[in-house]
Amino acid sequence: MKKQGLIVGIVFLATVMAAGCAGAGKKDTAPATTKAEETVNEAVESTIQDTDSDGTIVSTAYGPVKGLKEGEILTWYGIPYGKEPSGELRFKAPVKPESWKEPLECISPSKPALQLTGTEVTGSEDSLRLTVYAKEGSEKLPVMVFIHGGNNQTGNAGEIPGMDLVKNADCVYVSVDYRLGLLGFNCLPALTKDGGTGNFGMLDIASALDWVKDNIKEFGGDPENVTISGFSAGGRDVMAMLISPVFEGKFQKAVAFSGGMTTAEEELSGKKIAKALAPLVVEDKKASEEGEAAKWLMTDGEDVKEYLYSISPERLVPLMGNAMIRMSVFPHLYEDGKVIPKEGFESQSYNSVPLMMLTGSSEFSLFCLNDPYFKSDDMKGYSEDELKRAKTFASKYGSDMYRIFNAQTSAETMYDHYKSDIYLCQVDYGSDVSSVKDLGEYGAFHGIFVPMLSSKNNYTEVFKGAFEKPGYAAMAKEYNRYLANFLASGDPNGDGLTSWSKWSKDQKVSMVFDGDESKEIIKQKDVSTTYEDIIKAMKADTTVSQEIKDKMVKNVLNGRWFSTVLDETYQNKSLWADVE
Repeated sequence: MKKQGLIVGIVFLATVMAAGCAGAGKKDTAPATTKAEETVNEAVESTIQDTDSDGTIVSTAYGPVKGLKEGEILTWYGIPYGKEPSGELRFKAPVKPESWKEPLECISPSKPALQLTGTEVTGSEDSLRLTVYAKEGSEKLPVMVFIHGGNNQTGNAGEIPGMDLVKNADCVYVSVDYRLGLLGFNCLPALTKDGGTGNFGMLDIASALDWVKDNIKEFGGDPENVTISGFSAGGRDVMAMLISPVFEGKFQKAVAFSGGMTTAEEELSGKKIAKALAPLVVEDKKASEEGEAAKWLMTDGEDVKEYLYSISPERLVPLMGNAMIRMSVFPHLYEDGKVIPKEGFESQSYNSVPLMMLTGSSEFSLFCLNDPYFKSDDMKGYSEDELKRAKTFASKYGSDMYRIFNAQTSAETMYDHYKSDIYLCQVDYGSDVSSVKDLGEYGAFHGIFVPMLSSKNNYTEVFKGAFEKPGYAAMAKEYNRYLANFLASGDPNGDGLTSWSKWSKDQKVSMVFDGDESKEIIKQKDVSTTYEDIIKAMKADTTVSQEIKDKMVKNVLNGRWFSTVLDETYQNKSLWADVE
């Protein structure tokens, strides 16, 4: 790792004084120092010697940053990679941050992007920041860049802390905050009429990757060996990066944790956004009723643009609630022909890099079992047993569709035009087929892999004891060995590991991770199926009445990322119908 310490710190500050804040680390471009400057530098050296005794001050292209040392792990929280995107910078591509001279304190988590937490607007517009984790003494290690989940509406860079990852996967780890909700994704015509894009959050991520390219060497990372990764919405963002011309050449490998292929049609998305904003327009007396307001918002005039910039974030953020894995509730990842091709994932052009896609076998359980529909008037009058069986039915078949959506069907879509290796894996721990049942009805849920990567996570307290068993720990250790190999070379295989074959249409294999009470159970299997076979099994299922089955199909399983074939089969009403 290249520490700011005495030498780099002195050179950086001397260069700032002599050349008007030139980029950090460009030692060979600094002019010769004068006698007076040498005197100043002696004082600077003495100061840095006092303040950087733990080696946590590192130079960046914009100025020095001071991190936190905990044992052998160094962490720099909330390093700016862009200016605060507020005021006239709202709904614009990110702008590089201004330089600074004194070490910037990056010793505690920064505020995430503005979002709705319960009923409260939390976070900050000053959110274009990232966190770097590294082992002390790191040098030219693989870099793992992580994009958090939360439907691109909520979440933060601390979702998976990197303290364990940098040790177990032998990497430098970078986690990114980016604009969320309607501040990060908004494709109204007034904002895109000049050839722009509404995918602002994606532009943020691209800018963060540029920062990594320019600066990560100073933190011990290899800028030529960057793996982009993400969970849930972050995983879907990763998949979108594989078809985006904006991201060409910005990374060398990719990992999608519970991701899958999702994009939204731009005009239809604009209409949904206009409908959501219409009540504000009426409230502000820009229109007399909401239909008129929505039509006005779909025009591209400067008056609409000025109005959108004038709305306070506190009013804008709450407008579109938790999408619950339905694009029709909060459309994003627009097929705008700029960031994402008009044809979406039907594109034949990919940023082909070695790709790992992971899924849990019970991916839908968290969404299904907590779906508010089960407390609606439609479900009143059913017994507790009937309600339990209804949830089990929807969770089982929804999970089977969701798990193949996350990995298998993406591989099938990409395969003929993708020029790099694809590796699939599935976590079964806690599912119906697992040897351990600690997770009850949730099984191998959406996020089952997170405790494998970090001992600090959102699930350990919820599922007490489930991740402390020797079997889970052994499974996690093996996965981290595969991950370390993949980050280093693009191939997860290595000495002492069960062979993991790349996926192909002739060999539809996944590495399946499971464990019993005491040991890991890791095997390569064909766990593929089809939506048609899943729907056939649903129709044959007699655990619920036909009445309940119909309600599950039309109200719980409908309109999700994974349910296109199901919706077509059952002729479910489109959740976009109110704006189509």
